[in-house]
Amino acid sequence: MKRRNAASVKIGIVDTMFARVDMASFAIDEIQKKFPGAKIVRSTVPGVKDLAIGCVLLDEKEKPDALLALGMVGGAKIDAQCGHEASIGIQIAKLRLKKHIVEVFVHEREGADEADLYSIFEDRTRKHAVNAVLLASNPSELSKFAGRGKRQGRADAGQMAPAPKKSR
Repeated sequence: MKRRNAASVKIGIVDTMFARVDMASFAIDEIQKKFPGAKIVRSTVPGVKDLAIGCVLLDEKEKPDALLALGMVGGAKIDAQCGHEASIGIQIAKLRLKKHIVEVFVHEREGADEADLYSIFEDRTRKHAVNAVLLASNPSELSKFAGRGKRQGRADAGQMAPAPKKSR
């Protein structure tokens, strides 16, 4: 991919009504703060299983350089299955569009309580919004962080130290 000015990219955001937090507001705020001039187009769908087609339709209409698929997976056992199916749909949409769709799912069971869950929503969405812009503008920038234990939603895990060599 050719390197582009991050301020000249167009990012598509597809979010859901089911999420308990307005994830798109975090993504929009982060992109506007860190990449002034970047264009953002948004569409909202009912739930995570609608994200794939929402991304495809937004791409056909607006031709963004990359997309964010923002959604929440509920806490019931069936919701985990629905989240998995939604993820497969997004993978198919990526292949069809031949562009990045950064899937940003928050599972309701991830949080210890509502405050913790809210912080996961915000952290994960903001970090992946930056990732989407970099994937569209300068993907080699992400290579600086390869193998560093970067996380979205929680504090970074950190890079592992090499295992001590065993003596023979």
